[in-house]
Amino acid sequence: ITASDPDGRCVCTVVAPARNLCKRDPRSRQLRLLTEQVQNVSQSMEVVDLRTSRDLQYVRDSEPLLRGVDGRLHTYVANPRTLTAKGLQELKGQMSQLRPLLSVVEQYRLDLQTLATLRLELLNLSIILTSIQEEIGAYDYEELQQRVLLLETRLHSCMNKLGCGRLTAVSSPITVRASGSRFGSWMTDTMIPSSDSRVWSMDGYYKGRRVLEYRTMGDFTKGQNFVQHLLPHPWAGTGHVVYNGSLYYNKHQSNILVQYHFRSRSVLLQRSLSGAGYNNTFPYSWGGSSDIDLMADEIGLWAVYTSIPNAGNIMVSRLDPRSLEVLQSWDTGFPKRSAGEAFMICGTLYVTNSHLAGAKVHFAYHTNSSTYEYTDIPFHNQYSHISMMDYNPRERALYTWNNGHQVLYNVTLFHVIRSDG
Repeated sequence: ITASDPDGRCVCTVVAPARNLCKRDPRSRQLRLLTEQVQNVSQSMEVVDLRTSRDLQYVRDSEPLLRGVDGRLHTYVANPRTLTAKGLQELKGQMSQLRPLLSVVEQYRLDLQTLATLRLELLNLSIILTSIQEEIGAYDYEELQQRVLLLETRLHSCMNKLGCGRLTAVSSPITVRASGSRFGSWMTDTMIPSSDSRVWSMDGYYKGRRVLEYRTMGDFTKGQNFVQHLLPHPWAGTGHVVYNGSLYYNKHQSNILVQYHFRSRSVLLQRSLSGAGYNNTFPYSWGGSSDIDLMADEIGLWAVYTSIPNAGNIMVSRLDPRSLEVLQSWDTGFPKRSAGEAFMICGTLYVTNSHLAGAKVHFAYHTNSSTYEYTDIPFHNQYSHISMMDYNPRERALYTWNNGHQVLYNVTLFHVIRSDG
């Protein structure tokens, strides 16, 4: 849409779409559904595998007891006179210890039925996939896919040139991996521009020190080609961010911010965030020592927190990444305990109303004008418990840790471009 403002200048409005083109193609929709089904089957098989491993260990632990009972029974059958009242009582006690094996065996039987069902599902999926491939033609579809990827690259290159915009929509979730515990964080470098393709993962929110570094997103997805960093100081919460090759995080049981440099494997800086609550004083609604949330956007490095003088309302502070000094602060007026998670895009803080199912982006605070508004931007909380949600300005995507799943959301930003003409 083009028009002129009162001064005669050209005003151009562009709505840049999210990724994943060709969604209206029924074959593409069918392939997405197949992908989800394969993912569900994979997760079910993982659950069965974990349970089977646990039960197998229990059977192995019970094996000496089984052998002992078997030996005594053979002895008593061969020579009944050796069976005494005391021996019978001991035998009953051993049999009582073995009784839980019955439920384990029953679970094995049920798991066999589950596996048979999963095998049938996989067979059906394979047949459907083959028919789709024959219909589309393998070469033609791959060529089309390459063209789509090229168009996506050009589109997002254009979006980066557009500059900042307001959030108008969040895409469907893209599950990258299922790993770790219920809580955690994962991220790529948020610095613009950057050619760094590494991915970092930090499992848990309490006294963690181990950071896993993967070479690429592909390696992270497969869980391969990683190195480990052992932080000298443990972290609190999940509000960490990687910015220009350094990890910025909140030191456990303090309001101290730490800058850890990955290449030198050393702490470059520590600084207290004056007055900020910590140790579950003012966390997000899910708890987890999420008092201090560090993040980055197109403008720079930020801290989201609160303090007693601010009556528990969310504070936003712009930080100098070289000194961690607070450059400017804003009181948003929004109670932090009522927030599920928060993230920054183009100097605007976006707050979700919950970390559970049914969550939406509910509140926005614009630091450039010190104004706020209530929003209604829904998104699909697929695994029902988000413990980390951060925006990456390089990729125009939201990174989330959702109940042991690492999930991405693409975002749609509304851009208004003004040019003198």
